[in-house]
Amino acid sequence: MNDMTINWRFCTGNVWCKLMTVNLNHETFKDLNGVYIIWKYDVNNIPRTIRLGQGIIKDRLNTHRLNEDITKYNLPDSELYVTWAAVDGRSVDGVEAYLARVLNPVIGERFPLRTEKSVNLPW
Repeated sequence: MNDMTINWRFCTGNVWCKLMTVNLNHETFKDLNGVYIIWKYDVNNIPRTIRLGQGIIKDRLNTHRLNEDITKYNLPDSELYVTWAAVDGRSVDGVEAYLARVLNPVIGERFPLRTEKSVNLPW
């Protein structure tokens, strides 16, 4: 059982958002703090986490759109997707630590050394 359930977000039409085209100026992102996951599907249509993190979602995703270490995975036949969820400040480090361990992102710089707080995964 998860420590907490979070609401992973979709784009209009209940589809996963594409990292490079999601409208980060939408009111949804106004002052939104939480966690996010950037992924792509492998040849077997299984999600493979490229990067995850926490912070002001709009700012973090804007930064990642400019990061060639991330965008090199965005290919015409295999685009990068993103989802995010609001998480309160007291829980965000533990949620990020849990997601990093479970999803093992391809790109990971540093993750908090906190007691993990398990959450539901988006898939």
